[in-house]
Amino acid sequence: MSAVGSLIFCNKCGNLLDTVTGESKHIVCSQCSTVYDAKKFAGISVVTTSAEDAFPSSLRSKRSVVKTAINKNELEEGATIKEKCPSCGHDEMQYHTLQLRSADEGATVFYTCPKCNYKFRTNN
Repeated sequence: MSAVGSLIFCNKCGNLLDTVTGESKHIVCSQCSTVYDAKKFAGISVVTTSAEDAFPSSLRSKRSVVKTAINKNELEEGATIKEKCPSCGHDEMQYHTLQLRSADEGATVFYTCPKCNYKFRTNN
């Protein structure tokens, strides 16, 4: 018989065998009647681990990449990047993104020049 985690399978027919109980000396396959010594699998210990994101915390869920509400102050301020303004030539632009099209398409990026207030957008 072979074990995968806490599951024990019959080597002859592949049937899932009953779990080992404290008093059992043998495990008998209900399909092919093959008998196995229960002592070999009496001490099986199964250790499981969860991925870090399996149980999201309420704090982590507040840190979202996708904006769910539009606040005019947030739209005016945005992150700053090294991008040349096409209007005045200033070397920094502020930007923010919004998912305006369907989920399988890229987000729309809105740029604003902090010097001359020139605005434009691109679709990713």
